[in-house]
Amino acid sequence: MTPEDRFPGPEQPHSGPRHHQDLDVLPYGSYYEPAEPSAGYGYDETYSGYGGAHYLEQHWHAAEPQDLPGSEPTVQLGTLRQDAQDLPTGADAPAPAVQREDPPTIELGIPLTETVNFPYPQPEPGEAPGPLYVIGDVHGYLDELHAALRQASLIDADGHWAAGRSRVWFLGDFTDRGPDGIGVIDLVMQLAAEAAAAGGYCRALMGNHELLFLGAARYGDEPVQSTAGTASFLAAWRLNGGQQHDLDRLESHHVSWLSRLPAMALEDGHLLLHSDTTAYLEYGTSIADVNDAVHQLLADEGADEWWDCFRRFTKRFAFRGDTGPATVHELLAAFGGYRVVHGHSPIPYLTGAVHADDGAPPLVPGPYIYADELAIAMDGGVTMEGRLLIARLPLN
Repeated sequence: MTPEDRFPGPEQPHSGPRHHQDLDVLPYGSYYEPAEPSAGYGYDETYSGYGGAHYLEQHWHAAEPQDLPGSEPTVQLGTLRQDAQDLPTGADAPAPAVQREDPPTIELGIPLTETVNFPYPQPEPGEAPGPLYVIGDVHGYLDELHAALRQASLIDADGHWAAGRSRVWFLGDFTDRGPDGIGVIDLVMQLAAEAAAAGGYCRALMGNHELLFLGAARYGDEPVQSTAGTASFLAAWRLNGGQQHDLDRLESHHVSWLSRLPAMALEDGHLLLHSDTTAYLEYGTSIADVNDAVHQLLADEGADEWWDCFRRFTKRFAFRGDTGPATVHELLAAFGGYRVVHGHSPIPYLTGAVHADDGAPPLVPGPYIYADELAIAMDGGVTMEGRLLIARLPLN
C-alpha cells in the first residue's frame, strides 16, 4: 500500500497551469545554493541519500489517518554560487558559526474587529490546549487551500472555521506564483478571527514572499543595493512570480496584518520557521528578540535594510547534508524546542526528485523528515503540481 493510499490528499482543484518551480532568485542571478560541497554543506550533487531523511509514511500515526489530508517563475535559475562578494560585510557580517543558508516567519493576532459568535465552548482554566496543525507554503493557490483545509476538517463546507479549539500555524508565503494571493490572505485573516471566537487560534509566520510583496508595494522601482548590483523590490517580485492583480487588490488592512506577522514561534517543542536558514541568528538570540528586530526594521528602516532582510531570509538548505543536524541543534540551542518545522524549500528540491523522466509531477507523499529527524519540511511544492501540505504535530 502506497502512502497515497493510506493518507490520500484532497482532489486537487485546477487553478491554472503549473511549471517546474525554480528557487527564488534575485535580479542578475542567484546565490542561494553553493555549487561546491566545500562551502560547508557536505552534500553531493544529487543530495538525496543523506542519513536520517525519509518520508512521512514512516512516521504517521497509524490509527489516525485523519490527522493529515492530503506560479510560475518567469526565469530559470542563474549560476548557483556564493562568492565572497555576495556576503554582507562590516557590522552586518554574520559570525562564522552562522554562515549557512535561507527566509523568515512571524506571528498573527486577530485582524478583524467585529464580534463573531460560534457554538464552541471556551476552554476551562487549566484545560489542555487543542491539537496543533502546521500548513506549508500556499503561494496563491486558494482553491487548493480550501480543499486541504476541508479534508483536514479545519473548515466547513462554507469555508468557516470548524476546528474548535485547534491551533493552526501557517508557515508563510501566501502570495506569488498562484492565482489568488489576496484571497489566501483574506481567508487566513478570517480564520484567525473565527478560531479565536471558538477558543482556538489560527496564526501565521512571515515568509520571504511576504517581505518581497510588501517591499514591492512600499518601494516599487526604488533602487536598492543588492549583492549583484542595483535592483528593486518590484523587479524582484515580478521575477519571483508576483501577480499584478494581487498588488492591485492590496489594501491597508492587508499591509498592517502582514507587517506584524512574527518571524518565528515555538509550539509544543516545535521551532516554527518559514525557511531552512540560520539567518534568524543574525537578528537575535531569542524568539522575542528576532521578532522585535524584524518588526522594528520593517517599521523604521529604509529600502536597503529591508532588502537585506529579504535577501537573508531567502537563503535555504541549511539543514540538509552532513552538517544539517549540527545546524538544527545550533538553532534549537538558541531558540528552544527539540525539532524545527519549516516551509520555503519545496520537498522535491530537498529530495532531488524535481524532474521525473516521464514528465510526471513530483511525488510528495507528505511532510519530509530529515536531518537525523530533527527537521520537518512542509513545502509540498503546490506551485509545481506537488501538494499543499497540512500536518498535525507531533509527527512520530
